[in-house]
Amino acid sequence: MFLLALLLQQSATPSVDTTLHSGRAGHTTVAPPRLTGEIVLDGKLDEPQWQVAARLGGFSQLLPVDGVAAADTTEIRVWYSTTALYIGVHAIDRSGTIRATLATRDQIFNDDNVQIYLSTFNDGRQATVFAVNPFGVQADGALNESGAVSCGYSNCAAVTRQQPNLSPDFVWNSKGIVTPDGYDVEIRIPFKSIRFQSGKVQTWGINILRVVQRTGQQETWTATRMGASSFLTQSGQLTGLTGIDAGHTLDLVPTVTTTDNAGPTGADGHWDSHAGRPQLGGDLAYGITPNLTLHATAHPDFSQVESDVTQFQFDPRQALFYPEKRPFFLDGIEQFDAPANLIYTRNIVQPIFAGKVTGKVGDNQIGALAAIDERGASAYGDNPVFGILRASHDLGPGSRVGVTWTEQHDGPETNRVLAADSRVVFGGINAVAVSGALAHDDADGIVHNAPLWAASYRRNGRNFRMNYSVSGIADSFVTRSGFVSQTGVANAQLSNSYTWLRPAGRLQSLTGEVVLGGFWRYDAFVHGGSILNRQLHFNLNSAFRGGWAAGLGYYHESFGYDSTIYTQYRIRQPDGSFTPFTGNQMRLPNNDYVFSANTPTWKHFDFGAFVLAGLDDENYKEWASGRIVIANLNMDIRPTDHLRLNVAYNDSRDYRPSDGSRVSLQDVIVGTLEYQISRAFQLRVIPQYSIDARDSLHDDSRTNLPLYIVGVDGVPVRAAAYDHRALQANFLFTYLPNPGTVIYVGYGSVSQRPDYFGAAQLGEVQRSLFVKLSYLFRMRG
Repeated sequence: MFLLALLLQQSATPSVDTTLHSGRAGHTTVAPPRLTGEIVLDGKLDEPQWQVAARLGGFSQLLPVDGVAAADTTEIRVWYSTTALYIGVHAIDRSGTIRATLATRDQIFNDDNVQIYLSTFNDGRQATVFAVNPFGVQADGALNESGAVSCGYSNCAAVTRQQPNLSPDFVWNSKGIVTPDGYDVEIRIPFKSIRFQSGKVQTWGINILRVVQRTGQQETWTATRMGASSFLTQSGQLTGLTGIDAGHTLDLVPTVTTTDNAGPTGADGHWDSHAGRPQLGGDLAYGITPNLTLHATAHPDFSQVESDVTQFQFDPRQALFYPEKRPFFLDGIEQFDAPANLIYTRNIVQPIFAGKVTGKVGDNQIGALAAIDERGASAYGDNPVFGILRASHDLGPGSRVGVTWTEQHDGPETNRVLAADSRVVFGGINAVAVSGALAHDDADGIVHNAPLWAASYRRNGRNFRMNYSVSGIADSFVTRSGFVSQTGVANAQLSNSYTWLRPAGRLQSLTGEVVLGGFWRYDAFVHGGSILNRQLHFNLNSAFRGGWAAGLGYYHESFGYDSTIYTQYRIRQPDGSFTPFTGNQMRLPNNDYVFSANTPTWKHFDFGAFVLAGLDDENYKEWASGRIVIANLNMDIRPTDHLRLNVAYNDSRDYRPSDGSRVSLQDVIVGTLEYQISRAFQLRVIPQYSIDARDSLHDDSRTNLPLYIVGVDGVPVRAAAYDHRALQANFLFTYLPNPGTVIYVGYGSVSQRPDYFGAAQLGEVQRSLFVKLSYLFRMRG
């Protein structure tokens, strides 16, 4: 009792309110106490500070049905010192079915977990996200609400909010324990690890989301509604935060890496090893102010510890997108979130030096980046230079206006893109977004100036939703700092959906959606020309009590002949002459049937499946009718708290209706086996097997004559059958006590068919050994 009285006396808050702040009762403005003294992070909320901390409770269900009281009891405790924010989690679950594993960082979302959305700028637009599972294993990231939603292959009707980007990593501490009535977690977030507004007295937004895998429910502290254009504007507030001391934090991360790559060099089977010298590099991060950070890197290590998962092209007109994985570019990536992927840092191959400034000043978010790339990335033997600027200004909760500028120079070539965008939220559930860009590209004496534009309206009601959009990109639009999957196209889409909510039923929600879409060549759209592709989709999604989910869909589509795909195609006539391939410019019908299902996340297992069957579909390779099957299967197995296995299988195949022969087969199966020795130590094995096979092409359903494709030398080459296969195996040992301090030891092997010598069997073509050592030195000015 004496220690408790001493804490209260030393607190900057004259009196401590220990009543429960109930989110359901609307008591969402909280003044947590500032206390002194240290605590031991052991997962036990038994120190005196926790007894006088502010208490948050009265949670509501968000998914699958919002607006009802949460079935589970959750109490959050909050206090702070001059250097850190402390959050305690007391999650009650007497069922004895807590889902928890000793997962690796950011891989806890198959477990029960609690997510903290901390809006340190209190702007209703951005938040730093901290998540823990019952053992205190961490996930973290950032949410910068732009209205974008990620909803997989089929439809977006059942998705109501934007998910956080888990790429950023922060230095913070957490420890959890499973108790007889649930689990407890202690969290310490140093103020030097986060950005926040200037000012002696702080007000921060906060919301807490709890995920209960046993029931498949999500529960929030504030009475958050699905029918809203913003999740963050429904947060509560931490008020009266004073005496916060973040200092000027300086992080230094020196890095040393070494690689040894080996491969066959001749028909005698001899292998050569190419061991590089150890390379020194490093990163620097300096907190200029509590809300503005300078980052710099010199000779950074960008070796791929984990390879990109193989992707295949279903539409030959669209480029494949691979996400950024490199640590320097991931830090503060939310500040470079530009519409239409106008900022895509994987275009910077291997910078010799790069620097950036990220943060927020007043109502303005800023991200500025400059990089000098290696000579090997240049077509002229020079060092390509990149300059990127992204800035936005808050117009109110959920609303903003932004500008983007990118520039790249490579020898005599120059590329510039200037863009502007805006999103305005009104009425709580309505959002209008517009964007436009102009690209200037000067290459080989040829200059192109071309536009890109988009506009959308989204009504995110609790039951009835609308999503209307239109976009276009000119044929000659070129960006060398961004990613464009396809140019010369225009799209329009109208989506309407309705959700029936049944809190007491076994079927808890049912969403029906109708989507009408159109696709034009850009010039045809601008000049009032005919539509190329027509789409009419019907989708039905359901969520059942206990975490089961299922979906059905029917797609009725019609595809017009796109001559841009077949400019190099030729038909070889019986007399040996070649004529252009036109596919008779016929329009192809398309009728697809879709099924998806997801099991609950049980303690040791979960499974998800997506299958699309097209009985009348498009065979792009021969521009003829086809029958396609696309299947995506995903399974997680967790036999112990330490061991996890994920198996993902992606299959796509195309058949000719005329004779049932197979045109193409594309398969990828990836397994990820992880053994978590402790929170810091992990062993991981990732085998991947892929097949890319195609039959010889002919003018199917018309002349049936063979198809040829004109090569770079202008000579037509037979579009012959092939069967390419590859097997990759990656092994990795990781020691990761915190972001920045890491030891990686990795080994990889690649086998191909045909192999290095053209043999028609799998043969090893590459071996790689990789070692990385880095250490985080954190200093305060």
